[in-house]
Amino acid sequence: MITGMMDIYLSSLSNKMNETMMFLTIIGTIFIPLTFITGIYGMNFRYMPEIGWRFGYPIAMFFMAGIAILMLFYFNKKKWL
Repeated sequence: MITGMMDIYLSSLSNKMNETMMFLTIIGTIFIPLTFITGIYGMNFRYMPEIGWRFGYPIAMFFMAGIAILMLFYFNKKKWL
């Protein structure tokens, strides 16, 4: 009986850890494309048209926010978040 109770406890502990790992994976998945975009813009290219634009920086920030929001909606729709 004690062995069965121990198995139930370890199983519930494992399920909780799986939920935590899934949440951390989703957070990491959201930040991967944002890190890629900031890496491209941080390379000091000489000929990058949107760098010379007046609204190039705000457009890039809105684009990155849009990517994050779309991914959050997608994960929420799939009931992963």
